Amino acid sequence: MLETIVYGFTIGAIFYFFSIGLSITFGTMQIVNFAHGMVYAVGVYLFITFLPWLGGIYPLAAALAVVAMIPVAYVVERFIIRRLYGEGLDYAIIATYAVLLIGADLIKWIWGTLPQPVRDPVGAYVQVGDVSLPLYRVIVVACAVALFLGLRAFFNRSIIGKIVVAALEDRDGVRCLGLNVNKYFTIVFVIGSSLAVLGGVLYAPIATSEPYMGFHIILVAFAVVIVGGMGNLTGTFISAFVLGMVIAVTARLWPAAADTMVFVVMAAVLIFRKSDTYRRT
Repeated sequence: MLETIVYGFTIGAIFYFFSIGLSITFGTMQIVNFAHGMVYAVGVYLFITFLPWLGGIYPLAAALAVVAMIPVAYVVERFIIRRLYGEGLDYAIIATYAVLLIGADLIKWIWGTLPQPVRDPVGAYVQVGDVSLPLYRVIVVACAVALFLGLRAFFNRSIIGKIVVAALEDRDGVRCLGLNVNKYFTIVFVIGSSLAVLGGVLYAPIATSEPYMGFHIILVAFAVVIVGGMGNLTGTFISAFVLGMVIAVTARLWPAAADTMVFVVMAAVLIFRKSDTYRRT
């Protein structure tokens, strides 16, 4: 059972890395961003490419992959996302989903369709009673907790963070203060995309990478954001770990329904919120 708990926390940590960018961008820009999955997948493949070039030095290859995807994220935001501000959600879905499709085809064209495995960079285990737990997974969970604390400090103490939090509450009000909101949106978008790449890099030694990996995680990530609340930073953190644990426990008891249970939980949350709204009105 302990292995299941650690696996659930690990999946939750990856969900958090990927979902926090979606939560922030939707909360500030009101954009449903499927292109997030493209940045995630291409970043992982760049990491896999850089890893042997850099002699297998995992942190260096990870940092280089994140840096390499920053210009890509900027181009996507500047020339696609920014043109969708104020438009209906259907425009954003179609445009960003097209970017996701382009990313998958680009991966197949450059790297092929065969899955790409990555070895555990730590290769050590922690003995807890009679159970041996991979140290790497413990590190991934610790990284997610550190990220959560770091983001809380960033949004509560930095000028950029405070402006973004204010935009989450009242975007038009922030504009009325004479601030260039689009500039700060770009910064947040790039940060969110970089975290998605980092999450993919951390996940690569746990799950085999393949061209459609962005499609698989984007749907679950939207479930995480919906359950946690759009733009709710703490809610996203909690829901990521809760849904990660749901997948882990369901996979142990009923493997075929592991992914489905995420959306069952999401539906239950939406129904509860709807009924609660009706009671208040």
